[in-house]
Amino acid sequence: MQKEKRQALEERKAAEKNAAEGRAYLKYARISPRKVEIVLNLIRGKDTDTAMAILKNTQRGASEYLVKLLKSAVANAEHKNAEKALGMDTTNLYVAECFVCPGPTLKRIMARAQGRAFHILKRTSHVTMVVREKKEVR
Repeated sequence: MQKEKRQALEERKAAEKNAAEGRAYLKYARISPRKVEIVLNLIRGKDTDTAMAILKNTQRGASEYLVKLLKSAVANAEHKNAEKALGMDTTNLYVAECFVCPGPTLKRIMARAQGRAFHILKRTSHVTMVVREKKEVR
């Protein structure tokens, strides 16, 4: 049973390496996952040009991080296409997957009145973005 699972996992990883897609990861970003998720919901499923326009015109702190991440994912797709000759049209990319996971939380203390101490949680995020080529449906 374990051997079959391991083999299936290895096959899936090999398929991902040869897939016509570009991936980019942002780890330990000092912004709350809740705030990032709001902006990710705006661009999920959109083509890369539209997603870039949305990110540049959205006044949210997460937009700055996500613009760089989207550019990186597109560049990774172009590089992978050139390297492996996958025959991918890099002008026809869209945001296939994007999600955020919470990273480690930095715990800080703020002094308050009468000798009390309040806890401050400085949250971090791990963001993953995948761009793929759109398939024409006829």
